[in-house]
Amino acid sequence: MVMKQESASKQTAGPSAKFSEPVADYLEYLQRERGRSENTLRAYDVDLRNLGQFLKERAADPALKQVSVDMLRDWLAYLHESDVSRTTLARRISAVKNFFAWALKHELIEADPALRLAAPKKERRLPHVLQPSQIDRLLSDETVASEGTSNVNGDEDEQVNDPKSLAIQCRDKVIAELLYASGLRISELVALDIADVDFERRTLRVLGKGNKERVVPFGKPAERVIIDWIRSHRRILASESAGDALLVGVRGSRLNVRQAREVIATALRLLGDTSASGPHALRHTVATHLLDGGADLRAVQEFLGHASLATTQLYTHVSVDRLRQSYRQAHPRA
Repeated sequence: MVMKQESASKQTAGPSAKFSEPVADYLEYLQRERGRSENTLRAYDVDLRNLGQFLKERAADPALKQVSVDMLRDWLAYLHESDVSRTTLARRISAVKNFFAWALKHELIEADPALRLAAPKKERRLPHVLQPSQIDRLLSDETVASEGTSNVNGDEDEQVNDPKSLAIQCRDKVIAELLYASGLRISELVALDIADVDFERRTLRVLGKGNKERVVPFGKPAERVIIDWIRSHRRILASESAGDALLVGVRGSRLNVRQAREVIATALRLLGDTSASGPHALRHTVATHLLDGGADLRAVQEFLGHASLATTQLYTHVSVDRLRQSYRQAHPRA
């Protein structure tokens, strides 16, 4: 397993084998039996390695059975002193609690030292949401910037009509249009194959978190740019390593999450009048726009692929403009 090999290769610079080996087994369990994504596995690996390194340096490198609740509390104190954010702290506590619960179930430990760890309450921030006029500008030809254009050789004037530059620009429009049209997570977007696109029904077959499949719609603007990309531009970038990937990077293989994220981050910076900074802002935006337009909350939950309705309810916050409009229309003394 890749994650297990990676953990083993880093033992000299990180936790000892007494801690890293059961962690590697745990990550393999999450991958094979729970179907966790690579991003989730990577996050768990980072969080558990952080604890393992602390135990190695500060607690005489105990075996897993010797880890106590006091050791874990010392680790939390260390994180607090390091000014770790509340969100990161909550995530690391969750990772550690899940790991030790698994270790207890598999009889690697006799008692769970993480059972009484309390995670801080997460900061409940409303997501950044773009206005419809900002979405129109974001999806215009002038705003959707290319993360790969600067890698194309030649003068800027020549790049305007360069086939590779045009292909990258078309691909970037597909990224932006699909993220807003279908509310996909960035990892779901880059995982799409051409066969996942149903042009007759204008839907996408999406494999979401926990390997749960769902079907989501997209509109005519997205359909136009996808067809243009597949018919005229994809072949310019794609190599054999791309396989059936819908989106392709400048080196010819499947587009990765980092490249796709940078495309949207650049486009949002070019807007200049929003604090939104990444592709998740488009997911927040389409959810809010659907609810503002009268969509049913459970339909939006299915659309986004949320396991819990409570997660979707975050988007039911009312924008200031909508609140003012409703107030003027409904309040007798407005």
